[in-house]
Amino acid sequence: MNILVTGAAGFIGSHLSEALVKHKHQVVGIDNFNSYYNPELKRANTQDLQRQGITIHPFDLAGDNIDHLVEKADFIFHLAAQPGISASTPFSDYERNNVQATYRLLEAALKASQLKGFINIATSSIYGEDATGDENTEPRPTSYYGVTKLAAEQMVMAYAREGKLPACSLRLFSVYGPRERPEKLYPKLIHSILSNQPFPLHQGSQDHLRSYTYVGDIVNGLMACMNHFEVCNKEIINIGTDHCITTGQGISIVETLLGKKALIESKAKRPGDQLKTHANIEKARKLLNYQPQTLPSVGLAHEVAWYKSHVFGNINPYQTLENPLLHNLAA
Repeated sequence: MNILVTGAAGFIGSHLSEALVKHKHQVVGIDNFNSYYNPELKRANTQDLQRQGITIHPFDLAGDNIDHLVEKADFIFHLAAQPGISASTPFSDYERNNVQATYRLLEAALKASQLKGFINIATSSIYGEDATGDENTEPRPTSYYGVTKLAAEQMVMAYAREGKLPACSLRLFSVYGPRERPEKLYPKLIHSILSNQPFPLHQGSQDHLRSYTYVGDIVNGLMACMNHFEVCNKEIINIGTDHCITTGQGISIVETLLGKKALIESKAKRPGDQLKTHANIEKARKLLNYQPQTLPSVGLAHEVAWYKSHVFGNINPYQTLENPLLHNLAA
């Protein structure tokens, strides 16, 4: 089938694109390569994808005409978004890249003659500080990111409810693994330990509970949704793991893997942080037979190995034109 993946040069999008190609699908990717973090990381991902026959088009969903890329798609995976809860990122960026971009993609999808499914990638941040309930739990987002991702999701679901498009939305929980964004907990921790630099940790975050979910398990969930779309249409589904650890436990695992303690630098508590995520995945199990398998010790070993071989000493992940990510840990 012909699959369009937005955000294809990013963390999850690149892994999904590779998995789709391995299953003999034709993949076309879109990414705007913005400066939220060093674009060299996405260019490195793109080179990996190009070697597998995947073309990534440098288009902006909120501004460019993409009708010609959408018109023959059998499925659309919409992963492109303005991520994170950085205080230096204005609301206008979240509104443009999450809400406007999703609307323009949906309108383009209406012109696709053979579209079987539009799969929106949402986030547990929609639930707010305590992301532990099922999909019927009242959304209470506490960040611009969560608010605009909820708006984008509900726009997608409105098109589905009105019968305009076959569509669903998957809410992902705390994804980690190779190619993870550099401002996230584990890449920043690994970089800090390897470079003997202080590791900034917001007060109280070591006790935050997280459904840290390995990217390979996430991709399996996304693929299962496409392969069983008839039961996913018009549905919202949590995709994560119900095996939870605290941020402090995650830090300890990485320290053990690297054989060295982090130099913790305490930072003020950050507004908008989730205090507890524990993915309720009973719906995914029932509809998709979704079974995440990867333990944090295994997944983090893969991420540490990738960071040491592909990033550290090769690319400075914190060299950007804007957004001081080094001082804004997302745990």
